[in-house]
Amino acid sequence: MARMTPSEAFVETLVANGVTDIFGIMGSAFMDAMDIFAPAGIRLVPVVHEQGAAHMADGYSRVSGRHGVCIGQNGPGISNCVTAIAAAYWAHSPVVIITPETGTMGQGLGGFQEANQLPMFEEFTKYQGHVNNPKRMAEFTARCFDRAMSEMGPTQLNIPRDYFYGDIDVEIPQPMRVDRGPGGDKSLNEAADLIANAKFPVILSGGGVVMGDSIDDCVALAERLGCPVANSYLHNDSFPASHPQWSGPLGYQGSKAAMSLISKADVVIALGTRLGPFGTLPQYGIDYWPKDAKIIQIDADHKMLGLVKKISVGICGDAGATARALLARLGDRELACDANRAEREKITADEKAAWEKELDEWLHEKDDYSLEMIEEQKKEAGNWLSPRQVLRELEKAMPKDVMVSTDIGNINAVSNSYLRFERGRSFLAPMSFGNCGYSLPTMIGAKCAAPERPAVAYAGDGAWAMSMVEIMTAVRHNIPVTAVVFHNRQWGAEKKNQVDFYGRRFIAGELNQGGQENFSDIAKAMGAEGVRVDQLDAVGPALKAAIDAQMNEGKTTVIEIMCTRELGDPFRRDALSKPVRHLAKYKDYV
Repeated sequence: MARMTPSEAFVETLVANGVTDIFGIMGSAFMDAMDIFAPAGIRLVPVVHEQGAAHMADGYSRVSGRHGVCIGQNGPGISNCVTAIAAAYWAHSPVVIITPETGTMGQGLGGFQEANQLPMFEEFTKYQGHVNNPKRMAEFTARCFDRAMSEMGPTQLNIPRDYFYGDIDVEIPQPMRVDRGPGGDKSLNEAADLIANAKFPVILSGGGVVMGDSIDDCVALAERLGCPVANSYLHNDSFPASHPQWSGPLGYQGSKAAMSLISKADVVIALGTRLGPFGTLPQYGIDYWPKDAKIIQIDADHKMLGLVKKISVGICGDAGATARALLARLGDRELACDANRAEREKITADEKAAWEKELDEWLHEKDDYSLEMIEEQKKEAGNWLSPRQVLRELEKAMPKDVMVSTDIGNINAVSNSYLRFERGRSFLAPMSFGNCGYSLPTMIGAKCAAPERPAVAYAGDGAWAMSMVEIMTAVRHNIPVTAVVFHNRQWGAEKKNQVDFYGRRFIAGELNQGGQENFSDIAKAMGAEGVRVDQLDAVGPALKAAIDAQMNEGKTTVIEIMCTRELGDPFRRDALSKPVRHLAKYKDYV
């Protein structure tokens, strides 16, 4: 036991958990602890808005595999973080949000910046630690860090602001980390038997493969089976794209090759995925999920097993450990799929080639509305580029070790078809929460965790306006990133629903018809480099130059790409239907 203040106990527990970076905005509520961050080796990265801080903590944890930490002033500073913590929850990110609150003697009196902060985060945290006595500061702090890792999700550490002061005797707890195993023998044996008898197995590689750093294990299992591998939705980095068995992502705007291949499966090995409902929806008019296949689902959270899809075998285990255990059980067994390996390899190669050819030839969207918009924009001043052509050029220009984050929006969704990666912890998206303003701050956090890697953030002009102020964070604190802004002057994803379901009655969807807003100029005003691109042959060179400036000169660049108003498929076709009206004054609104 050592004599120290609660602030010292708090900071020493952060040090014991390897914390070197915290994202947030300074505040009096935690200033006594903040005062000793620097001598403890902790950098506080001041942000422009606290939502950005929590997104940065998310990006930091997803790329590093360690905790991401954010903090803010009690009340409004903390409430600003709720949306980003919800995104981290659905990404299974071990983020710790530290929420100093009103002092114990002022609670319930309606004082300045008072709020009940635990209910705000109840739905989006795996554990909430509330320091109810200064002597327990280190205990609750340590537990929040331990639970974030063991539960793979955000935790909240709530501290009354007067509990940072005083003198206590305390022992700093050392981190506890839980080993994750492969699952039970019974379920593993059943799964191995199903796989051994499968004639067309397919692996669906999910986020658990990335979080467990288990891509090599997935590759080994796939090569033993000679089977195609699809990425689960928004986990394009869960299997190397250069591998001949890779087929691309399922889900919204994913790979038709992956969809076609999984539709042929008699056994699906869902490795490290909860099989979320949005990630297996029909796409391009294809209802591809195999109706009669046996499903083997592997997830570290037993509550996810069989929750969304009917499964034949559920294995509660670590993705990598389970893959190794299955591989050991298959051993030298004669597999049914060995007999047609060459045939399946050809089918996989043919499906991939057909999809790549389609992408090469898919120069623009082909629905009536998009064709009209393309013709209309030919008459406007300026040159507008087709998003699909732009995305293909960006794909070609990406460096091998790149990290990419995408925001929510129509063009960002289409990018799912074009983003390919060779290693894990490379692709960051807002997952099931689907909030705008995610991409830029998340990539700033990722860059803090991996400064040696190129960092690129994609955003549409609508989502970009919600978070572009964090460019100042990147510039002020020398965290260089490259942002690509698709400027199409509309809320494209929702506008597509108005095209398909609401008779083109456009309400609140247009952002700026003439493109007068100049995001590249705004970037320059914030101290970054700004480039506006309206020629297709300039897209790739602009990205390469920006990444070169990022990696060699420490410069942040915003590339503003002027895009047509054409629109891809709607992302919520499953949740909409043609409107029905009964009142006379609405009879024309069908």
